[in-house]
Amino acid sequence: MDETRAFDQLWVWRKPRLARALAWYREVACDRMPAKFRIAVTIPADLDPDTADEDALLAELRRLTPVFLERRDAIRRGAVALAAPAAGPSLLEVCVALARRMLTRCTFCRWECRVDRSRPSKLGACKLERTSRVSCAFHHQGEELVLRGLEGSGTIFFTSCNMRCAFCQNGDISTDKDNGEPLGARELAALAWLLRKEGCHNINWVGGEPSIHLHTILEAIGLLGRGFTPGEAELRRIGPVLADRYGWYEPRAERGRYAGAFNAPILWNTNLYLTDPVMELLRVVVDVWLPDFKFGPGRCAVRLARTPRYFETVTHCLARLAAWGEDVLVRHLVMPEHVDCCTRPVLAWLAAHLPEAPVNIMDQYRPDMFADPRSPRFRPEYREIARRPSARELDAAYAWARQLGLCFEEVSFEKSRLFA
Repeated sequence: MDETRAFDQLWVWRKPRLARALAWYREVACDRMPAKFRIAVTIPADLDPDTADEDALLAELRRLTPVFLERRDAIRRGAVALAAPAAGPSLLEVCVALARRMLTRCTFCRWECRVDRSRPSKLGACKLERTSRVSCAFHHQGEELVLRGLEGSGTIFFTSCNMRCAFCQNGDISTDKDNGEPLGARELAALAWLLRKEGCHNINWVGGEPSIHLHTILEAIGLLGRGFTPGEAELRRIGPVLADRYGWYEPRAERGRYAGAFNAPILWNTNLYLTDPVMELLRVVVDVWLPDFKFGPGRCAVRLARTPRYFETVTHCLARLAAWGEDVLVRHLVMPEHVDCCTRPVLAWLAAHLPEAPVNIMDQYRPDMFADPRSPRFRPEYREIARRPSARELDAAYAWARQLGLCFEEVSFEKSRLFA
């Protein structure tokens, strides 16, 4: 049995709610449907992306999005076949150019710092200029089963973040902008191509926060949409970030192909602290969303992550995903002393607005960074979260989710095989 067939027959797909919620992603992962970027590149644009300004590009994105959605639905129904890529500029190139324009007065996230990050001397709220750095890339075996499958999620870890979580477990990546290797779009495209050809079930863009690297990621996806295949030079340059030391994966040409060309579901692993234009850009390239939803509507996000307007921003973005009918798997991290102020309102909001979305209620919190009492960086103001959540706190979170009727057990408990 090959890995695609084995992935398609995982026990989690026998859970009706989970199978319905992630149906598009499953079809793309098994190469029965083209990834969204493969569809976007078939839709001609009526302007020159290289010369158009930001307003014109955004207007063109909004004009072409209904065309894209109609074509995707028709392909999904089997009413039409995937067309060849547009001979000239396409919707995909519009997305690439728009992200490039947005970088010059950056509004990728809700900080909306409007710094010209295209200039090497300017840093945004994310502490970045235009250069994207990758800490590591590998077959991630720690994601949810629907994402990791048997061969892993093809994860590309970027440095830096637009949030400042005091307890971040990826602090070496998220707080050190100089961590990792500087990689351009061709190297990112090579990483995505290689991971998929090695058998990964998706391309998992993560950090830190991937959205602050939107310009480089979209350019890489644009290359993949136009038939990019890495050469020896690109494969050599990505060597330092490849982190699969425990195993060896052989690329195979027949993997990750639809209608004769490269195919891979795009997974956006995000804190969702994003602006509307970024959401609209990602809508036509992201096949499955993996957002975190950590904090409730009070001051917890400000106190623990120095992030204002968190709840209103994340719920606004999630409401858009719900209205669009996107494939979404939400993660919520249960934190000590924060069940009443964060867990309960977060889960209640999801039950009211995204009742069919799978929710991973995570028990993996551990004190790290400034919340770790064993660390010289520990700060007393974070003593409330300087421990793991108790069994009572976790049980309260699960009981509340069960009372709300959320689809959570299949993804929260799947490693125990209680639901196989």
